[in-house]
Amino acid sequence: MSITEATTTSVDNGVNVEALLGAREALTAAPPAARFTFSATNEWVNGTHSRTTVEKFFGLGEEQSHRRPYTVDTDHPEIFAAEDNGPTPPEIVLIGLAGCLTAGVASVAQNRGIQLHSVRATVVGSTDLAGILGIDPDVRNGYSSIRVSYQIDADASREELQAVVAQSQKRSAVFDIVTNPTTVVVEVV
Repeated sequence: MSITEATTTSVDNGVNVEALLGAREALTAAPPAARFTFSATNEWVNGTHSRTTVEKFFGLGEEQSHRRPYTVDTDHPEIFAAEDNGPTPPEIVLIGLAGCLTAGVASVAQNRGIQLHSVRATVVGSTDLAGILGIDPDVRNGYSSIRVSYQIDADASREELQAVVAQSQKRSAVFDIVTNPTTVVVEVV
């Protein structure tokens, strides 16, 4: 699809690009409003099972709230002598990466006039438990690699879809978090 066709064809991927571009323009004019702080509260349930709630965040210069609190239970599978009450925390990272990248794919496609019909991301993280279990101090605790594979059915060429995914990756907060060092402070208060 050419750029000319995109402007004359109605595309609806469920993304309000005009609102996003308007927000971009407004935040460019008021940089402090673009600084957001997200938070989560985690409570231990039992064993390796815990529950995390997100509700409030700070942005646009003031406290904000989701429509309702959202909770995610995490645990470990039974093969780790746990109850398997939810995904593992490392799986939550994969969920976050998939969700962030896919939201970007929908937004970029909408902005470029590309109608999506289906988008499926498969995200695979490889890890060696020898690090987590203290078996080998030279093995890292986290993922040694993560692979994201997309299957996209859309009114676009393979090259256009590759460009959409590349732009999504470029703008993804979670991709940035996973691929770049982030200062993390852990303390007991």
